[in-house]
Amino acid sequence: MTLYADSSAILKRYVEEADSDRAVALLLSDPMVLTGRHSIVEVRRNLARLLTPADATPARASFATDLASFAIVEIDAATCELAAAIAEQTGVRTLDALHLGAARRLGTAITFLTFDIRQAQAARSLGMAVLGT
Repeated sequence: MTLYADSSAILKRYVEEADSDRAVALLLSDPMVLTGRHSIVEVRRNLARLLTPADATPARASFATDLASFAIVEIDAATCELAAAIAEQTGVRTLDALHLGAARRLGTAITFLTFDIRQAQAARSLGMAVLGT
């Protein structure tokens, strides 16, 4: 299995939330986790928003370490065009469309990991296998 993880799934590794244990287990279940370049912005923004500064600093360091083992899908012109078409088709939010576009660039043999209900529905409507929500 090749796993594309969106920010909602990755964030659960550093912030204790509902389904955090499940998210971590799923992230660790695949030796090749992929995510879009914009996940860096989303995760770090949410670490700063959800954690105290004292807790955010080590969480950000752990994220940086983990990120080094992820395969990053670049948000280039082709990904943006695909994301725009997906947004028009499904009505998803911009960052969600970028995740779906990045995942779609990888082909059909990926599993999409998300804990965002709307994004999971959109991914399924695009024919993607979905874990998480």
